[in-house]
Amino acid sequence: MRLNIDGLLVYFPFDYIYPEQYLYMTELKKSLDAKGHCALEMPSGTGKTVSLLSLITAYMRSHPLDVTKLIYCSRTVPELEKVVEELKVVMKYYEKETNEKPNILGLALSSRKNMCINQEVLSHRTGKVIDSKCLALTASYVRKQHKYNEKIPVCEFYEEFDARGRTTPMEPGVYNLDDLKDYGRKKKCCPYFFTRYMIQQANIIIYSYYYLLDPKIAAVVSNELNKSSVVVFDEAHNIDNVCIESMSVTINRQILDRCCNSIEKLKKHVEKIRETDENKLKEEYHKLVEGLKDARIAKETDVILSNPVVPTEILQEAVPGNIRNAEHFLAFMKRFVEFLKTRLRIQHVVSESPPSFLKDCSQKVCIERKPLRFCSERLQSLMRTLELTDIDDFSSLSLISNFATLVSTYAKGFIIIIEPFDDRTSTYTNPVMHFNCMDASIAIKPVFDRFQTVVITSGTLSPLEMYPRILDFHPVIMATFSMTLARPCILPIVVSKGNDQVAMSSKFETREDIAVIRNYGNLLVDLCRIVPDGIVGFFTSYSYMETIVASWYETGIIDSLQKNKLLFIETQDAAETSLALFNYQKACENGRGAVLLSVARGKVSEGIDFEHHFGRAVIMFGVPYVYTQSRILKARLEYLRDNYQIRENDFLTFDAMRHAAQCVGRVLRGKTDYGIMVFGDKRYSRADKKSKLPLWIQEHLKDSFCNLSTDEAVQVSKWFLRQMAQPFSKEDQLGLSLLTLEQLEAEEMQSKLEQCTQYV
Repeated sequence: MRLNIDGLLVYFPFDYIYPEQYLYMTELKKSLDAKGHCALEMPSGTGKTVSLLSLITAYMRSHPLDVTKLIYCSRTVPELEKVVEELKVVMKYYEKETNEKPNILGLALSSRKNMCINQEVLSHRTGKVIDSKCLALTASYVRKQHKYNEKIPVCEFYEEFDARGRTTPMEPGVYNLDDLKDYGRKKKCCPYFFTRYMIQQANIIIYSYYYLLDPKIAAVVSNELNKSSVVVFDEAHNIDNVCIESMSVTINRQILDRCCNSIEKLKKHVEKIRETDENKLKEEYHKLVEGLKDARIAKETDVILSNPVVPTEILQEAVPGNIRNAEHFLAFMKRFVEFLKTRLRIQHVVSESPPSFLKDCSQKVCIERKPLRFCSERLQSLMRTLELTDIDDFSSLSLISNFATLVSTYAKGFIIIIEPFDDRTSTYTNPVMHFNCMDASIAIKPVFDRFQTVVITSGTLSPLEMYPRILDFHPVIMATFSMTLARPCILPIVVSKGNDQVAMSSKFETREDIAVIRNYGNLLVDLCRIVPDGIVGFFTSYSYMETIVASWYETGIIDSLQKNKLLFIETQDAAETSLALFNYQKACENGRGAVLLSVARGKVSEGIDFEHHFGRAVIMFGVPYVYTQSRILKARLEYLRDNYQIRENDFLTFDAMRHAAQCVGRVLRGKTDYGIMVFGDKRYSRADKKSKLPLWIQEHLKDSFCNLSTDEAVQVSKWFLRQMAQPFSKEDQLGLSLLTLEQLEAEEMQSKLEQCTQYV
């Protein structure tokens, strides 16, 4: 249908529209008009992606000078592929309605691992090895050697790209990863480098968060995107954690040992090149005297190791004299690594700020702040000069040089915590140093400053007002939308006690109480008897899930469960989890029914949808608070309290409830779908917890459903499932949750009349 959104003609590729989709597009247009940022919460399964794409592509056509590019960021490759498919639907509908092919180029971009078509390189499974093998075939110095010695291998696909790819125009259209690989095979051209080159010409780019938020990647891929672009962060409920991870570094003894080996390797390479071609080192030295900007000039393939954000003024400066010479730089890095080793020789926890760390470094080993700031770029320059391709061998040294640059660049918003025991190996001394970012706004601030409109959106952003505070931005629009339903297809209930009246809770004092564990087990068994197809259970952590399941085995609860459904469990191993998920879906398809036990913040809770029979009920066993004894978390909470006036308990509750909402939200993927959301903890009935759930869940969480026992929950669920089993057609939704163009226009007219009446 053709929609008029506040004077903008929007081609919406369906005959019907949800009321919330129309409202969502209206608020989004206001943000684009104001050239400001916005935070929008849209219920799960209500067509958020197609609404975004329809509105923004229409705005790009109507205002080509105001919005030149859409940068759509998703988290995972499957989500990226979904966005591309939605965009194809929008473009196909536009072509059908206008009888002309839209002059829009949409591209998906991912890592080499997902885009490489060179079978020899692709045979190495892991991403780092694939990057290393790719460099060994495509670096400018390797290709130069190939001209004189054809036995030195190069990549035929990159050669074709370098010869013709930059001058070959790409036809308008929307290309997913498979399309780009097919295009590469057809043209015998590298899809990875071709797509990176075409980013400047593309109207729509779809890639991972990290291409914008991680300065190590953004500096290489997204540096030249212009201000008149619109950036969308989809599924952005966890965006603050992504920002923090991208700016944090963890160092242990194993990394430092590998780093020492890397330095020795580099020393041998320097000695070898000084004997054979000393002019290379002299030339590099003179460039470094002029400044890093000149030394940094290299082919796009020669970006060897990821480097952190380097302030522009540093690139203009000459590199400090004590690290210009290759041998001096390696001796400098050796000294810095030895200093880090001494800092790891501790028997108690140490916590300090970056300035305090730098002062200690200066006093003990006479290393000043300024040369440390240049370490990452200086290592890059040396690697290019030595023409090294086995970058995987130098990843630890890269990490240390990144740390050196970060710790000497940022004073506020970071903390260094050194612990004598790693959490994973608490039985023996294994010291670890955390350089941790506590302020998510540091990573995302360049994005807010650089682009005119940034859209933060998800199905679980409640409470909305928290995000502008922790990300430190000022949205022009903040809106949350409820879900209009022709029938109440979600049933959120709080089960606070078992049939023995013992309260259910995962709080520390009662979590290992045998009565609580038994009640959780009985709740799951009883629901397995009445709920068809798939049930997904989420625990607060892997360790808690292991404790509960072990107890269930001993008490026979697992045997009772398996009389009705098959049981699958998520583990920390990605391959095992993928297999468990595949078999779970297979059991649901075959009608056998299954239970999948998972963990909040795990793979299943974030990226997997359980539409229709794959998930008829979701159980949240407890409130998924983060591990509150973590010193890193305590430091962040203290920082948020001192700098953003956010109380510790407010942030912890906000974080727990957004993850709980994300878990239970997996069950509903559309208005024809239905499911039961079980909150298995008495604390969910409290006002401070309920108020932080998304509006579209709160609206269906009746007071009478907030303090149920297991038996009461079963009876309510039976009643709900009987209601959902009744015939339900599209006609039942028309005029309520599904509108035709005529109905939408009539509703809009009625709304305007009501506004006029109120004004009079």
